[in-house]
Amino acid sequence: MNEKQKFFDEFNKGLHRIGKAMMVLTIILLTGVPFLIAIMNQVTIDGKGFLAGMINIGFLYIAISVVEFLIYTPMLGVGGSYLAFVTGNVTNMKIPCAMNARDIAGTEVGTPENEIVSTISVATSAIVTMLVIVVGVILLIPLQPVLQSEVLAPAFDYVVPALFGALGLKYFAKSPKIAVVPVILISLICIFVPSMISQTSTLLIPSGGLALLIGFLLFKKGKI
Repeated sequence: MNEKQKFFDEFNKGLHRIGKAMMVLTIILLTGVPFLIAIMNQVTIDGKGFLAGMINIGFLYIAISVVEFLIYTPMLGVGGSYLAFVTGNVTNMKIPCAMNARDIAGTEVGTPENEIVSTISVATSAIVTMLVIVVGVILLIPLQPVLQSEVLAPAFDYVVPALFGALGLKYFAKSPKIAVVPVILISLICIFVPSMISQTSTLLIPSGGLALLIGFLLFKKGKI
């Protein structure tokens, strides 16, 4: 093992220690909010109701979390993954930022260089997000008439689709043979079953699996 790889492995071990500690602390803080509010207001929490609510939400988000972990972690690397999953906005901010930074830097997924670039890009995204939120809170009241304008209101509903459409087109164009069938299939599902539009994480499983299968078959036939 060369010195570069040895240093990188030691660096990742440190990230795992800090990342696991921060994940546990974040979970404790998030789940502890209802209890803190109850203590401050001298209210007794209904244990059965709390547990039932946690189970109902858990069944939905555990599946989404597993899917996002399997798909996004290889793209973000160790440091980027811990930062992204703790600070949130993974799909609509952290992933586009990391992908764009990777393209600019010219790094490849799975390399130490890509992990460093992803970590820096995700950290930068988190800092910028916090600064924007602070500015937004300060200017919320003065800008309220503008934000509630009937002219601008429809635009806010299409920010995320426009962002991912621009990013997705670039990658679809690189491998149209692999992308065309999953894109058409998922588009048809969303057209005929509109409720699935909000289940993007769930749709990643069949579309990703189909893309992998098509890629494997094309590779076996020597077409890619």
